[in-house]
Amino acid sequence: MIGGAGMLLAASPAQAADISYKTECIPPAISGLPPVQGTTKVQLTAPATAKVGDTVEVVWKTIQGASDNPDVLDLEKDTIKPTGTIKLGGAATGDLKMEGPRQNPPIPKKSPMVVSDMKGTLKLEKAGDLTLTPDAYALNVSKPISTDTKCTPKETVQPGATIKVTDGGGSTTGGTTAGGTTAGGTTAGGTTSGGTTAGGTTAGGSDSGGSDSGGSGGATDFPGKEVVVNFACKSPGPEEGIASKVTINAKKKGGSYALTVKTAKGVMNSPAPLPAGALKPSMKIVIGGADKGSVNVTGPGNPEALETGKPVNLPDMTGTYKPGASGKSTLTPGALTIDVMLGGQKINIPCTVKGTPAASLVLDTTAQEGGASGGDTGGSGGAAAGGGTASGGGLAATGAEDNGSLRALGLVAGTAILLGGAVFTFTPWRRLRTGR
Repeated sequence: MIGGAGMLLAASPAQAADISYKTECIPPAISGLPPVQGTTKVQLTAPATAKVGDTVEVVWKTIQGASDNPDVLDLEKDTIKPTGTIKLGGAATGDLKMEGPRQNPPIPKKSPMVVSDMKGTLKLEKAGDLTLTPDAYALNVSKPISTDTKCTPKETVQPGATIKVTDGGGSTTGGTTAGGTTAGGTTAGGTTSGGTTAGGTTAGGSDSGGSDSGGSGGATDFPGKEVVVNFACKSPGPEEGIASKVTINAKKKGGSYALTVKTAKGVMNSPAPLPAGALKPSMKIVIGGADKGSVNVTGPGNPEALETGKPVNLPDMTGTYKPGASGKSTLTPGALTIDVMLGGQKINIPCTVKGTPAASLVLDTTAQEGGASGGDTGGSGGAAAGGGTASGGGLAATGAEDNGSLRALGLVAGTAILLGGAVFTFTPWRRLRTGR
């Protein structure tokens, strides 16, 4: 088989070994449920011998999960996607990423977990014995709502396979791996690596943004430029990420600026009812150019109750920017946080900026006492937006591409599933993604 940059080898007799190790699986943080302890049994299959320069395939078969599916919910066919990591040793170091398709039989309550085999490819770049040791893995369940569980070894794991790599005359730079990458929707170390959405990326920070404040004529209103921002959201946010629009407008008041952040209308569809005031957005605007720092802006809760299937408009978010330096200062989209109060529980969804978005607004500022100048200033009430800031600037932005719909706040409250030895909780959010 031809795979990647080279010949995918299963040449030489393949070896398969069963490895068992104690495992701890962590449910989603919002569930409030404790970790689950169990034993995972894995079978690794790899060529017994190969040459430097060969690309080999490694197969991870889960013989036994950390637990059976508990007496909570029957799992549907083809709803579970596994990903994992194999530790390399000896002739190579690093991690080999493993991925399996979303293929599984229906799994009734109290039945053993059955997941697909994971595969990864590895280019051999150094002669010697190369050991393959199963390590952490994750399981994603797509229905009735997307949830992830992370499982890690709780004891020293023995190698599951060893490849004897001989010098085939190729380069021996050694140490690097070329493995399969984990797919969107799974977690690795607590972060979700979602796929990027369509909608186009913005140019770099060299964009001049909106109109400058010049001082001539005594202008006080400064409209910003609409820019598109790509986001990666942590669980239980959308695994594939989102692309959205935002406009930052400013109104000068004395030496400071009242900021208003606007998004497109109808950016979300609510698949379940939410009471008035249950959903509140907050964002972080990063200041660049002559000035440095960030400004937090917040929005009020939804003014009316949200009905299932009805569009949701994010309210305008406001805050105050007090300059800490004189010159042309940029205001750039960055991180977004949406908080939902449901049943007395606060659900926090942080989304960070991918890449370097363009500035939405440029202001000709004059330094003020106690201004930004590298600091983080608060907005009009509420907590600061989470998820960090992007290098060179970052306001958390929403607003659907082409005024479309950032789909779904999947709101299935309170239900929990144990899967693969860990608890999958049906969070109040299903998706937050762009769509037409």
